[in-house]
Amino acid sequence: MKVIVRPLHTLAGIMLLILTGTQTTSAKTIVVKTIGALQKAVNEVNAGDTVLVTNGLYTTGTDITITREGTAEKPITIMAETNGQVEMTGLGGFSIMSPAKYIVITGFKFTHAASRARTGTGTSFCRWTHNTFENEADGEDLAIAGSDHQIDYNTFKNKNAMGRFLAIRGDGKQIAERIWVHHNYFYNHTNQGGKNGAEALQFGLSGFSMSKSNSIVEYNLFEECEGENELISIKASAVTLRYNTIRNCKAQFTLRHGNFSQVYGNYFNNTPGLRIFGDDHLIYSNYFEACPVGINIGNGDGEVADGAALTCHDRPDRVLIAFNTIINCKGGITLGARDKGMGATSITVANNIIKGGVTAVTIAGPYTNPVWEGNIIFGAENKGDVPEGTFTMTDPKLGRDASQAIHLLKGSPAIDVVVLPKGKKVENKWAAIATDMDGQTRTMPLDAGADEVSTAPAKAKLLNPADVGVDGK
Repeated sequence: MKVIVRPLHTLAGIMLLILTGTQTTSAKTIVVKTIGALQKAVNEVNAGDTVLVTNGLYTTGTDITITREGTAEKPITIMAETNGQVEMTGLGGFSIMSPAKYIVITGFKFTHAASRARTGTGTSFCRWTHNTFENEADGEDLAIAGSDHQIDYNTFKNKNAMGRFLAIRGDGKQIAERIWVHHNYFYNHTNQGGKNGAEALQFGLSGFSMSKSNSIVEYNLFEECEGENELISIKASAVTLRYNTIRNCKAQFTLRHGNFSQVYGNYFNNTPGLRIFGDDHLIYSNYFEACPVGINIGNGDGEVADGAALTCHDRPDRVLIAFNTIINCKGGITLGARDKGMGATSITVANNIIKGGVTAVTIAGPYTNPVWEGNIIFGAENKGDVPEGTFTMTDPKLGRDASQAIHLLKGSPAIDVVVLPKGKKVENKWAAIATDMDGQTRTMPLDAGADEVSTAPAKAKLLNPADVGVDGK
């Protein structure tokens, strides 16, 4: 990622400057106690300056607009005196507008009207960090356009309205680029009665879906979110989603529009799993437990490459689904029925472990040129539609460890089961499968399923609230 934001000023350091008067002319701290003073300060700040908002409740009548420019070495920081002790309510929020860049917003609690916290098109290298969003009424809690922005260690919670906790947008047909969304906590989005438009995270829109974002969404925790049937909706191309935990959500993670995304190292627990539309995605090293369905291969109703509308359910083509572990899910891997559905083409399903549950594999639609190989199925009530000769029915020997996730045990037949054919010019078709569910590097010969047995330190795990959000470490 190219998001470069220097460490935030510490409050102790800022207060020392204020008390001793040792501020330099190149960077100053402006202490404000009113909304009027805050807007005046953000109109006048220069690169390296800090605007310190003293603790209290602030009621806005309109947006606080920020258009100033910091630099990579000297960002402009707008911060609460004490994290969580400055509450912004009312009709307006921080609106970062072009040509603003290198702006840091940190430490606030936002309870103002929805759709007022945002970065607009033409902005870049801005950061929202350690804020709490608990907005009222319909709309987005935070909307991001522009590029090279970072959204980290925020808590989005208690939404009982239409709209999203976080929405990523773009300009024209181009989705925002190089966005980094990490270590946020998305909690408690109440069901909105089946209406569309209440995802926890919506990344893009159909009109942006053919543009590449090259963004990363990682180490976020989603709990108790069910605003609508889609929890995370990706409507852009080239988005990487890794090492996130989705727990006790009744809504589904969906690659809805777009191509070339990677979904790996994520933990799905008691949630409707992952649904896939679009082309050339890589789905690997994910862990699914106690889900109605683990992986849902979409049954397309259009083909964008042949001129179908961008809003269609684009037929999945050339998707790799490999090295995932699916435990006690009613359906392991499913392609559901659709009236006049186009199904999916050239899908590779390889080296996955499916243990327990009801039906390991269900294929209820057209399925042209599939590749199945090396899967392990054990303990499901029935194997379903998995092709003969493409799986072994053997106990993979799994056990729960201190992380509360299920890993391979010593002596598992899944260990070192994937090898390359001999030959100097043999192509490694698994080269893209670089890491496992713990973020550990995979090395040949590979282990089937999401876990690669390794003595290296784990870089990912099932996340808990203490790992993310405003209190995350």
